[in-house]
Amino acid sequence: MRADFAKLDRAFNPKVVAVIGDSGYFQWLRAHANFKGKLYSVQVNEQTGKQIEEQLKVKNYVSVMDIPEPVDLAIVAVNRRVAMKVLDDLIRKDVAAAHFFTAGFSETDTEEGRRYEQELKERAEAARFHVIGPNCMGLFNPRIGIKQALGQYDDDWGPVSFISQSGTHAINFGLEAHLQGIDLNKSVSFGNGTVLDSAEFLEYFGQDSETRIIAMYLEGLKEGRRFVEVLKKVSDQKPVVIWKGGRTAGGARAIASHTGSLAVPYAIWEDAMRQCGAVPVKNMEELIDTIKALLHLEPPRGNRVGLTGGSGGQSVAITDAFNEEGLDVPKLTKQSYDELSTFFNLIGGGYGNPIDTGNSNRAQLNRIMQIVERDENIDNVVLLMGLGSGGADAPGGVESVIDLRQKTKKPVLAAVYSPFSSGGVQEARRIIKKLQEGGVPAFSTIERAAKALRNAIAYYRYRGITS
Repeated sequence: MRADFAKLDRAFNPKVVAVIGDSGYFQWLRAHANFKGKLYSVQVNEQTGKQIEEQLKVKNYVSVMDIPEPVDLAIVAVNRRVAMKVLDDLIRKDVAAAHFFTAGFSETDTEEGRRYEQELKERAEAARFHVIGPNCMGLFNPRIGIKQALGQYDDDWGPVSFISQSGTHAINFGLEAHLQGIDLNKSVSFGNGTVLDSAEFLEYFGQDSETRIIAMYLEGLKEGRRFVEVLKKVSDQKPVVIWKGGRTAGGARAIASHTGSLAVPYAIWEDAMRQCGAVPVKNMEELIDTIKALLHLEPPRGNRVGLTGGSGGQSVAITDAFNEEGLDVPKLTKQSYDELSTFFNLIGGGYGNPIDTGNSNRAQLNRIMQIVERDENIDNVVLLMGLGSGGADAPGGVESVIDLRQKTKKPVLAAVYSPFSSGGVQEARRIIKKLQEGGVPAFSTIERAAKALRNAIAYYRYRGITS
């Protein structure tokens, strides 16, 4: 069913939410304790209704029809046997959309489950009613306190929206991206996608002015041609990065029992995504890293990389990492080498490319980066920063990288590692976040930086965009 964007606007930005349910019911009321609109409970059990009002301070009604104002979003957590009755009430109430947490439909691979889902689909589509799910975790909008789970954050929001067939991935992606300095604008877990499928949410986020980048986790498609048409249109407007589950035969089998979707062979999928202008990725790490690169990097001119900040063994490893992603690590120009030779201490370091700074040259790191940035053989500048010995926590180290980013049109990115610091992981996260606040995408390993840069180059090359 094609989506009515006005109804989805009301669902993603609700003023009134009703939680309807039995099993799993209280978790949804508690998750929305900080919701900035009006929250109502619908519970037919009188004793439970009183408990809700006393303990959670949420007004309870025995029917959604009794709520004395229009409802924008309903969260439905009832047994599948009564789902149709609830749906009928929601249609009569003219609720904008409903998230059906309720499971037990086609994903069970049983005749009964498929029958229940077909009934739900036919009734909703006949009434043009917007069902999200079933078998899903619904919507997340941190700006107003709409959540998919208790542990999600409030009040911080950013330019990325996420569409996920998996509820677990929707929640985990939002939390991990948040820890790495990327806040979500909106997110949807759509589960079985019985009425509204991935194409509908993709088209909605495509026209959403608050969404700069769209991220997706998909397992299968119900309407492949429709999805491709929408993806081509949306990819012309903003980046779309897609993580595909079920790349292997075993993964494809698991999809059927998760959301009841039909898997697409990965080679065909990847080729189709690239032809549509989307960026295919293989896991959550690559999804987050690619978003970082697209958010912060200037459009790359080419694939030549200048690498600075490593030591001897690291120089070999980081060169391999970038070469394996199809990126070039060329020699610098003679002019750059002549300038480096005037001050570079060759004891414990070397200045080929990568530039092996060693401890003796770290005080000159800012000057070295500027030389690399000016070099005509270099399109992208990558800095390797280590805690305790590599300049990441040295005075002015982070600031000098941000300063370079602000003065150049060439992409600048960093890898921050923590081999010599006891509290390294948290400190590395802090530095990564600080770099990104200054416009420098930063990664926990050089391999992740290389993949992210490769994906950004591929995206901009397809669009014909250069800095």
